Amino acid sequence: MAFIRENSWLLVFGLAFAGLLGYGFWFDNTYIPLIPYALIILFVALFYTEYTFFFIIAVTPLSINIEEYTDSFGLFIPTEPLLFGTMLLLLIQNMKYRVFPAYLRNSAIVWTVVFYLIWVLFTSITSENTITSLKFLLAHLWFIVPVLFYGSSVFYEPKKIRWFLWLFLSTMIVAITYTLVMHASYRFGEKESHWVMWPFFKDHTIYGALVALVVPLIFSFYFSRKHTPLQQFILIVFMFISLLGLYFSYTRAAWLSVFIGIVIWLLIRFKVKFSWLMGIALVIGLYIWISWDSIQQDMARNKYEHTTEEFGERLQSATNVTTDASNLERINRWTCAIDMFRERPWFGFGPGMYAFEYARFQHPENLTIISTNFGNMGNAHSEYLGPLAEMGLIGMLSMLAIVVAIFYEGITLYNAWPVEDRETKTLLMGFIISLSTYFIHGFLNNFLDTDKAAVPVWSMCAIFIALRARLSTMQHQTHGK
Repeated sequence: MAFIRENSWLLVFGLAFAGLLGYGFWFDNTYIPLIPYALIILFVALFYTEYTFFFIIAVTPLSINIEEYTDSFGLFIPTEPLLFGTMLLLLIQNMKYRVFPAYLRNSAIVWTVVFYLIWVLFTSITSENTITSLKFLLAHLWFIVPVLFYGSSVFYEPKKIRWFLWLFLSTMIVAITYTLVMHASYRFGEKESHWVMWPFFKDHTIYGALVALVVPLIFSFYFSRKHTPLQQFILIVFMFISLLGLYFSYTRAAWLSVFIGIVIWLLIRFKVKFSWLMGIALVIGLYIWISWDSIQQDMARNKYEHTTEEFGERLQSATNVTTDASNLERINRWTCAIDMFRERPWFGFGPGMYAFEYARFQHPENLTIISTNFGNMGNAHSEYLGPLAEMGLIGMLSMLAIVVAIFYEGITLYNAWPVEDRETKTLLMGFIISLSTYFIHGFLNNFLDTDKAAVPVWSMCAIFIALRARLSTMQHQTHGK
């Protein structure tokens, strides 16, 4: 093993050369010459697991779903094969020595995620199609095991957090720049905004969600420390490109999630008491209840469509539940999810089964011009109602518990972190706001079953776990003195 590691790059070069020779001897076979390259990937993953981990992070924004090119199942390459392989290697390695840190057991995030996975397994057994549900479980495992569990040990070193930010933000900016260039060739038309991000993103909804997620990361990274002039220039360019990408995504949920994220930043920054927030929420709720009839009338008169390119009109279209097809289709999907829950309130129809089962729950009066019976136009359009339909009440509550645990750990960690360490404290705030944009977006869409959202979300959760363990170590050292 030591000899192999010491001569690793010679071995990699030899395998790559073998692959080139393979094209000469097996020119009529596409796959045989790829074997040496597959061995290279296996070798790097085995002996340089951390490099593989960061490579996955870097290529996530640029991964491509092979379903777009073939009639086969959906699979994002190169990320998902690498995640699956890394998961297997980590589990095998963990049999011989500890790969996953002991402090995982001290994290509320980990406990809620483990409970969620156990419930996914249980409801897979009671599912309408156990095989499909077990595939759903496997796909979630290859995100959670390498990114959340293993990532929490990688991010224990603060410099690795900066690696994550530079790698993920850089390739995300590449994807945004590509989209803007493509969009500019169509004069930033609204219709074209739905597909110009292809092949890196399926449509403007997931693209907008990820652009909204990176905006707080870029700003917090810029203000976290004194950078070199070159780094400052690069981050300013990143800010400009990300804000352009956000605006021209024409995604209302993304715009609103960033706005609410700013409100959350103000609440945390100025330490607004929870009792005050509950009081304000109670007053707002009471006002909505008293004024509901007039609010419904105003929404019925709202004729603004989401197809407009004007910013103000597009935001106003978010409350158009009369003519806006996008809003009406969401209501259709949400209604189906609730009706599915009513039929099977405890165990649901099985993880990953919503798309195959919801058609018969559609009411004729809820159908829109974009409705379909084939499950090919999205899912339940909610990170919370999807689990409700697929895994029953406990499924939705377990998802909500994960969200609560994430923000509980993030906010308490931010408040407990030493003020002197401005860099980490600023980054923590950025991670909290970034995650808030995603989970606010989660009321309207669900993307955690894709690498685009799962990798950055679970990475930031892993950072929370790692920094909490680091803070505990720092406190013990201080008390020891």
